[in-house]
Amino acid sequence: MTTEQNFKNITIFMIGDSTMANKPLEQEVECGWGQKLPEFVKEGIVVDNHAKNGRSSKSFLGEGLWEPVYNAIQPGDWVIIQFGHNDQKADEERRTEPFTTYADNLRFYVNQTREKGGNPILCTSIVRGKFEDGVLQDTHGDYPKAAIQVAEEMNVPLLDLQKTTEKLVKELGSDNLKKFYVPHDVTHLSPWGATQVAQMACEEIKRLNIGLAEYLK
Repeated sequence: MTTEQNFKNITIFMIGDSTMANKPLEQEVECGWGQKLPEFVKEGIVVDNHAKNGRSSKSFLGEGLWEPVYNAIQPGDWVIIQFGHNDQKADEERRTEPFTTYADNLRFYVNQTREKGGNPILCTSIVRGKFEDGVLQDTHGDYPKAAIQVAEEMNVPLLDLQKTTEKLVKELGSDNLKKFYVPHDVTHLSPWGATQVAQMACEEIKRLNIGLAEYLK
């Protein structure tokens, strides 16, 4: 098989929550950053976005959403993994703890991806634009730290989107959040915000100089 054929057969799988998920095109209000990623990859590269609203690292697995991804992974494919927003929820179906159950779930996705010959990438959650008295609040607690720890422990590339989106949201300030997020919401992205995050993710991939970088525009 030629290099060109290999190139065209590469798939980038995405698993995560609503901040990454595809939204109806006719909506034109909310958009997940995974929906914008195809704009930044070279022709012939498939982005297969399985992220789904409201899912945590636990419920994505519990609902059987991981199984079709696992079955489809071919050697050389990439899997971008981003959970955390809903791992904080109180309900038993979604709740995890950062350094135990959440970290264990991330390890599971990494190991299963590698088992199929795929390449895992971990992401921290994008920042919530919650300001109090003009100061951006930390709403994710230890979940980003846990993702970073797992990435270091397992030698997995990490895209620290918490850090990069935090910088942008601070620059925008509390009065301009509607540009980045949907109206009356400081979690879900506008189409412009989703494009910014997809671009940030690609910039991080290039900065880390991992193999996926060659498939980006």
